[in-house]
Amino acid sequence: MKESMLCTKTHEYVLELENGYEVGLTDYAIEQLGDIVFIELPEVGSEFNKNEVFATIESVKAASEIYMPISGKVIEINEAVVDSPELLNDENCTDKWLVKIESNADQVEFADLLDYSDYKEEIE
Repeated sequence: MKESMLCTKTHEYVLELENGYEVGLTDYAIEQLGDIVFIELPEVGSEFNKNEVFATIESVKAASEIYMPISGKVIEINEAVVDSPELLNDENCTDKWLVKIESNADQVEFADLLDYSDYKEEIE
């Protein structure tokens, strides 16, 4: 699955699904944040442009803004991580996505996203 993720230089990822896209933070971002204590996600139906702040996350180390990797409309939020943000730190947790969006983004919006292997090289 990670192989098909596209990542931003600010450590968000987007993954194409059958009916839209999944958006979240990369494992590297979660690792760097440390123990996550709070996450605020947008309401379903909210629309965001590429690079617009759509969520905030707080850890014991810092508070950070999370940017939308492509333009889209939120169709689902991950209630589990809102209720229990520490799940993002759990290595066994497989559902670490933040929002699912529908998007009509064109290739221009995808142009600056890195495929996962390039992203891994970038952060090493």
